[in-house]
Amino acid sequence: MSIKKKLSVFFTLLVLCILLANNTLHYIRSKNRLIEFNKKEITLVTEEIAYEVENSKNSASYMENRMAQELRTASIAIQDSLPADYHDVSNDQLKRLAKKLMISHITLLAPAGDDIIGVKSSDPKEINMSTKEWGYWYTSFRQLLSQQTITTKKGVTLPHFWSGPIEVASSNPNHIDKWGYYYDGSTNYIIDPYFRDRHVLDFEKRFGPTNVMNRFTENLEGVLELTVFNPKNFGKRNQNVYLNGNKYIKIKDQPIWYGTYTYRNTERDKKSIQEVLKTGKSQSYLAEINHKKVLKTLVPIKEKNTPAYVIGVVYDYGLIEKELQQELIKHLLLSLPFIFIVLIISFIFSTSITRPIKHIMEHVNQIAKGNFGKVLNTRRKDELGGLVANINHLSHFLKTYVDDLKKSQEESEYHAYHDFLTGLPNRRYFKEELNRRLIESKEKSIRHVAVLFMDIDRFKDINDTLGHSKGDQLIQLIANRIKECLPPANNFLTRQGGDEFVILFSDFTPEEVEGITEKIMAYVQQPCYIDNDEVFVSISSGLSFYPEHSTNLDTLITYADVAMYASKRQGGSKVSIYHDSLNKKQAEKVHIETRLRKAIQKSAIDVYYQPKIEAHRNVITGVEALVRWNDAELGFVSPEAFIPIAEEAGLIQYLWEVVMKKACSQVSEWNKVSDEKMTLAVNFSPRQFQDPVVLVNEIKHFLSLHRFDPAWFEMEITESTLLMNAEETIKALHLLKKYGISISIDDFGTGYSSLSYLKKLPIDCLKIDRSFIQDIQEDYSNSEIAQAIISLSQSLKLQVIAEGVEEEYQKAFLMENGCDHMQGYLFSKPLAAKDFEAAFLNS
Repeated sequence: MSIKKKLSVFFTLLVLCILLANNTLHYIRSKNRLIEFNKKEITLVTEEIAYEVENSKNSASYMENRMAQELRTASIAIQDSLPADYHDVSNDQLKRLAKKLMISHITLLAPAGDDIIGVKSSDPKEINMSTKEWGYWYTSFRQLLSQQTITTKKGVTLPHFWSGPIEVASSNPNHIDKWGYYYDGSTNYIIDPYFRDRHVLDFEKRFGPTNVMNRFTENLEGVLELTVFNPKNFGKRNQNVYLNGNKYIKIKDQPIWYGTYTYRNTERDKKSIQEVLKTGKSQSYLAEINHKKVLKTLVPIKEKNTPAYVIGVVYDYGLIEKELQQELIKHLLLSLPFIFIVLIISFIFSTSITRPIKHIMEHVNQIAKGNFGKVLNTRRKDELGGLVANINHLSHFLKTYVDDLKKSQEESEYHAYHDFLTGLPNRRYFKEELNRRLIESKEKSIRHVAVLFMDIDRFKDINDTLGHSKGDQLIQLIANRIKECLPPANNFLTRQGGDEFVILFSDFTPEEVEGITEKIMAYVQQPCYIDNDEVFVSISSGLSFYPEHSTNLDTLITYADVAMYASKRQGGSKVSIYHDSLNKKQAEKVHIETRLRKAIQKSAIDVYYQPKIEAHRNVITGVEALVRWNDAELGFVSPEAFIPIAEEAGLIQYLWEVVMKKACSQVSEWNKVSDEKMTLAVNFSPRQFQDPVVLVNEIKHFLSLHRFDPAWFEMEITESTLLMNAEETIKALHLLKKYGISISIDDFGTGYSSLSYLKKLPIDCLKIDRSFIQDIQEDYSNSEIAQAIISLSQSLKLQVIAEGVEEEYQKAFLMENGCDHMQGYLFSKPLAAKDFEAAFLNS
């Protein structure tokens, strides 16, 4: 750099540093001012919300008393309109009377043994409803029937009348009711009129804190979400109530009392809520939630005579950053004119003091003679120093060019024998190395030469889901893991292309090679982390040995490949050693395929039915249709044997059509004569989702043809289905859900799909794989996975079914953890239609 430029740059940088320091201080002051303003704004918001919450509580108490009085008036009118004996009352009569009195429903309660049940009602779910387990409600009913004074402190007590508090309906947890109960001894039943949903919640919608909270989030810039937390239950396991076969949470036990909670950070918020209640001081923290940087503030509210609660305010921190950025840009723009003026002045000053530089006219004789790489030394940093540097650079460039030419020739030779992605030797190098080692084994009497063929299981599905770029990263990661497992000598690892690897071992016994292979497979199965994705993969392996299997180079590779595909046919993640029966198995496979085609054409495929049990009531709620094949020549063929063949041969769709035709027809007939209708669950192959639109139309066609209500049909898919043409598959599942069909994930927990699919897909149910149930011991050990899946289902509001229940203690564990729906040999094995009828429908 010339002296003239040095002076200009020096003064310019000096002024620039001063301006930057000033702007930095201004930025810090602005940031503190904005944060302080934000705190004051949040304080005002939380004070008004707290006022509205308290006002809502006081108003709600008054309105509950008013509704109780209205229900008592309605009860007297009902008594005057009905006979004294409930046997003379019809449900339709109660419907008309409820409509006339402008109340939601009317139920008549009467003693039944040691219970009090709903005997008549305008609401079908209230009929035969038991109240024995209702606690103080049941006590109040007994006191009413005995003409005693109601001792219950909750609710409202009037002459011959008691009104329970507003609560979730145990007969139908989808509703919130306000009940009244009247009995003066003139009837043989308790009159139970009640308001539901709109009548009960209308006051809350009009006068509760929700309107104020919505107004803040809609009109106050930056406020993204307001939440009133119940600190007693937030972040804890739901306090579910189980009554009348239903599960629900009482209103007072809801973790969120008002507002929404879409900006979820449960663990952090749970700790902060307990801390602010303990200290009585607000807390704030910054976090990245829902792809947005937010400032979350939690404010404790403690009022006299009412439980404490916490108000959460989520503020868009991006607004603060945006304003700070605008302030910074404004000051930087104001600084540019000063920098420009200083640059001009310094340039004029430096020009006046610099002297003309002499031109260097020196011939570079050494370079002309071809002596490259010689360095001319100088301490000057001005124009002369720059010229010398250029001469040195030219000399260095010419030397580098000659060296690079030689290096590029070496690299060309390297890439001819190595894989570009992993740097491993390629197929060409492998064959030469194998041939060399076979010759060496003959000359040096080496005991064994082994060829190990490895292929990543379902790599195409993973590649299609994550993309080819991440697929390449996965290949590199797997290659590194394989290298880490290999001994230091006597082995040769290559990549054959795609997701295939081949390893050559010399002077290892077959047992030693198998041990190394098992080590590789175990290490590869460890979780792979690619960017933000967690991927689980496995590999299938095949081994062949020289000279046991062959002395021919190509034959050894082929045999190892055949053994690898044998591992894949067994489900993958296995190692197989080549033997002659593998070729026989291929012939058997072709024979099974031929017989299966004929069986499908003749509809000689059987459908068995395994019941699904609701253990709490011990009733059958549905059946799973399972395909069975008993061939005249082959005998009974296991589904594990012929279904993979059907998928590979393109017969799975025809097999599915046979099952759909028989199962829909049979279950439809059973439901016509059954008191409690049964659902029909049918398994679907991932290959059927290659054209999801066609599949949707076919399902609708079969259900329509057999007049089978879609509400009673359940589609069972595996996690691997979610990886097949993911976008179109999700669209198809949404169409089926809209049509009325339920969707279950079968064998949940055994796949490797992302859990984010559980939120994206319209899933109704998760089926716990039988392997997790089989692991549960009598002392409930090895139950962690099953318990985790049940908890996951409950948090996502999904139904959960356990497969493979065979022991009473397994059933007891599942019921204790909230899983009432089960399948397994404890209840029944899969049965043919006539056997199913004899066992469950003709009794």
